[in-house]
Amino acid sequence: MKSEDKKKQLEKLKRDMHEDKTLPLRAGATQLVFGEGNPDTDTYFLGEAPGYWEDKQGKPFVGQAGKLLDQLIESIGLKREDMYISNVVRFRPPENRDPTLSEIKAFEKYVDSEIEIINPKVIVTLGRWSMGKFLPDTVISRVHGKPQKIDWHGRGIIVVPMYHPAAALHQPRLLDQMREDFKAIPEVLEELEKEKVRQLDLI
Repeated sequence: MKSEDKKKQLEKLKRDMHEDKTLPLRAGATQLVFGEGNPDTDTYFLGEAPGYWEDKQGKPFVGQAGKLLDQLIESIGLKREDMYISNVVRFRPPENRDPTLSEIKAFEKYVDSEIEIINPKVIVTLGRWSMGKFLPDTVISRVHGKPQKIDWHGRGIIVVPMYHPAAALHQPRLLDQMREDFKAIPEVLEELEKEKVRQLDLI
């Protein structure tokens, strides 16, 4: 799909979400926080829910956790503007509480559509709630930073589970671990590129 077509589809998806009055959490939020970034990216980051600053600005990961995410992305030689960043829930939960399973389920079809449009090769989950979408019944402390190949609607995608940046703000010991875990992302992208070249050589 061409970049312009992706942008149009994402704009329509955003409009559909605005018009969907059945979505939970709307009443207590300032605005919808849609995904943001490069629609042609190979790497899609999926967090949990908007916080205070995201709710004010209408953009994902712009608070302290977002600043840390930017630093982590830059630490592996990538840029935020080259990624696409989103959340499993698009309205801020009261007092920044965790989203409930029913709230996540309510937004699921929109998240799935967004992923279909972006069509990434790698999905980086930030926190246990987004990880649970792809790797249910998995404990994040056992799989963080370890790429997992899954079947997503009939095609293979690499999921790289990460701790949520907010966790590192509350538990500084996790920061070094997150920096180490993020090194897996360029390694996965490099391996996918090598695989692409190998397949071209076979043609």
